[in-house]
Amino acid sequence: MGFAALVSAPLTLMTAVPALAQGFVPASLGGIAPLAIALGAGGFALLSMAVLRTILTDNRTMRRRAAEQIADLRALVDEYENLISGGSELTILWGGQGSPRILGQSGAVLPAGRQPQSVLNLHTWLGAAEANRMATLLDELRLQGRGFATSLRTQDGKLVRATGWAMGNGAALRLRPAFSQPGDEAALLADNAAEAAAGDLEGARTILGLLAQPAFLRNGEGQLVYANDAYCALARALGKACTETRPVEIAEAAPGAAQAQLDLAGQGRFELVETPLPAGSAGYLKPLDTAKPAEAGLAHIGGIIDALATPIAIFNARRELTQFNEAYARLWNLDRSFLAPGLDERAILDKLRTLGMLPNQVDYHTWRAKHLESYGRQTPFEAEPWHLPDGRTIKVISAPAGPNGGVIYVFEDLTERLALESTNRSFTNVLRESMNALSEAVAVFGTNGRLTLSNPQLSKLWKLPMNAFGANPHIDQLAEASGVAIPEDGASIWRDLKRSIVDLNPTRTDRTGRINRSDGRLIDYAITRLPDGQTMMTFLDVTESASYSKVLKERNDALVAADRLKDAFVENVSYELRSPLTNIIGFADLLSGTEGGSLNDRQRDYIDYIRASSVTLGVLIDNILDLASVDAGIAELNPEVLDVPGLIDKAKAGIAATFPEVAGEAPNLVIEIEPGLPQFTADGTRIVQVLYNLLSNAARFSPPGGEIRLAVSHRGDRMLFVIEDEGPGITDEMKAAILTRLDAPQTGGRQRGAGLALSIVRTFVNLHGGTISAERREPKGSRIIVNLPMNSALAGVAE
Repeated sequence: MGFAALVSAPLTLMTAVPALAQGFVPASLGGIAPLAIALGAGGFALLSMAVLRTILTDNRTMRRRAAEQIADLRALVDEYENLISGGSELTILWGGQGSPRILGQSGAVLPAGRQPQSVLNLHTWLGAAEANRMATLLDELRLQGRGFATSLRTQDGKLVRATGWAMGNGAALRLRPAFSQPGDEAALLADNAAEAAAGDLEGARTILGLLAQPAFLRNGEGQLVYANDAYCALARALGKACTETRPVEIAEAAPGAAQAQLDLAGQGRFELVETPLPAGSAGYLKPLDTAKPAEAGLAHIGGIIDALATPIAIFNARRELTQFNEAYARLWNLDRSFLAPGLDERAILDKLRTLGMLPNQVDYHTWRAKHLESYGRQTPFEAEPWHLPDGRTIKVISAPAGPNGGVIYVFEDLTERLALESTNRSFTNVLRESMNALSEAVAVFGTNGRLTLSNPQLSKLWKLPMNAFGANPHIDQLAEASGVAIPEDGASIWRDLKRSIVDLNPTRTDRTGRINRSDGRLIDYAITRLPDGQTMMTFLDVTESASYSKVLKERNDALVAADRLKDAFVENVSYELRSPLTNIIGFADLLSGTEGGSLNDRQRDYIDYIRASSVTLGVLIDNILDLASVDAGIAELNPEVLDVPGLIDKAKAGIAATFPEVAGEAPNLVIEIEPGLPQFTADGTRIVQVLYNLLSNAARFSPPGGEIRLAVSHRGDRMLFVIEDEGPGITDEMKAAILTRLDAPQTGGRQRGAGLALSIVRTFVNLHGGTISAERREPKGSRIIVNLPMNSALAGVAE
């Protein structure tokens, strides 16, 4: 049902109600009126719902169509933006109060690595004058709606065409390279044809002034009215005067000719390119040679620098790369495809900065401008070393490339050399500190006789005022100063040493000696020839040590003399004392035997004392002789199988002879022998001496009638002899006597001779390969333990 049908149905119903009402009587009106009102309200509600539903449906349809149109418009805008962004230009749009929109490729205008937003910071990519001029034009564009079209020279030498125009309540700026191809000056001239057509010769002058090639401007009559700096420089090179306002013809060419070739003597061949203008014509000279004369002069060295390991790069006067070697590419890790001939050095520096391979600088552009000052220098120049972020240090040397300008760069990686110098400096400092810490005086002289190295001890030993000499004094100066400090012989000593310093004989040898100086000092010196031809001298004051040596020598001589006296004494003891001792013992035996009947008891006791003392003295003499033989190294053992009880009986007999029973004082010996002892092999005479000396020593220290115990046993392959007494106990003096031959100070007559006896015991026990020890018994007494090998003959072989 349509909208008209929905509306007409309720209206028909409403018009029919009055007609029906005419057929009713008034009495029925009271029941019909409410029904009519209800039917009208219901009809109106149905009508309203139908209308509202239709309106909502139409509204959704319209919104969907609007969204589709908006999406289409957005896609179209995106396509336009992509189209603009894909071109080699940069577009800035201002509209409303928001930030401007920037479309396009920043690399087409800005230096490499810059963000598009930096284009609005004019001073970062334009010079001061160009930035101020561009800022003025932009202010006039945005405030007054005044459009413009001009050309700009960037800081890195690029030519940029800038066009601004008003756009509704906003503005737009387009920036693009002035040349369609590098070196395409014709494109620049064509680009400015509109200005020239309007008679704006001043604008054409500005454009031609930005060209690096020789360019000029003619009026309608074909006369030169303007020439740029490159044109005048070429004219002056040909010997012609030329200024910007008074140019001169370089070579004859038909005015207004489209193209002609010129051969300029000494400057190469050029192609003359002119573009007609309504007010005249503009033209420039395009070089036909691939290299300028200066560059051609450098072409022959290309093969040479390629063979060098030193990084080298050559740029012409226009800062364009002309030559480089493989070492240069390796130094900066640059691909050869990037280092194409004609590449501007500023582009190389910018790329190196992007790669983080240039020194960190707060103001990079100022640093780069200072570096590019090398193109204006006439002499070689060495810049401050470049300290790169990767830790390398590079030395940069620039030199003029030729009479027509350009620069030759030589790079040297100083990293390893600086590291070696640092190491060498550290080593030298350590060496100097070590020399200064020496007690010897050290001096190193060159072949010219000058001092190259020394330490403070040299000045102290020879009393030299080193501070007054300055650097590297000559040896004659040292001799003169030494003669003043030591007048008697200082100068003569140094003159004698000088002969060894200046001796250039290749066969000369090192030399040592001692100097006895007049002031009483003794100085040992050594002269050493160094591999590099220098000579090192060392001096050592040995005065004190020589005195000590003299004292030690005198002491040693005294000891040798004392040893000789000892040997003489031992010899006298063996021959001079034994004969009278034998007589004494013989007469004592005679008196005790043949004449015993006529002696009383007291006399008989005296005879026994004489015999005992004589035996003791004989034992002492034997001990002294034994010690002498051991010291002389001639003592030998005579090992044999021994009867242990028989050895003990011999020792007891010696004790009985030494300590006769006088007034009941004979020692009480108790012998304990372990039954079943194994075979014992030793020198019987020496073992008897050991047992006798130990038992007699115990008897001397024991009280009268005291018990002395001798126990013999074995433990494994060792034989043990243990002597115990009831004396005052082992003392420190007795322990020392076992280890030394010095008799300790004794207090009683019964204790004399303990040191010598125990020394004899220690000596004989050691000869058998055994040990001896002493310890205190509780509550009193001492114990001495002799530990001997079961077979001393095998022990002697093992040793």
